[in-house]
Amino acid sequence: MEISPGSLGLSDNKEAMTEDEKETAKAAAVASVGAGVGTAGGATVGVLELAAWGVATGFSAGLVIGIGAAAGAGLAYGIYRLFRKRKS
Repeated sequence: MEISPGSLGLSDNKEAMTEDEKETAKAAAVASVGAGVGTAGGATVGVLELAAWGVATGFSAGLVIGIGAAAGAGLAYGIYRLFRKRKS
């Protein structure tokens, strides 16, 4: 069985993604990596700090990790946009 774009419900167009779609995919990838880094940072720094105070609970740890993920994604996306503007 041969797999072709048509058999997967895709068009046979050689250019599968438009430039806008490529930019959207790049931005999503950058934000995703930033969220991963932010999550690790939030888990490492924030939760250890809360544990040192003796107030780390499942909720507070989850909150710190979530805030770190959101901050990391936002920061990474902002840096991506900054470099993208300089390039064009």
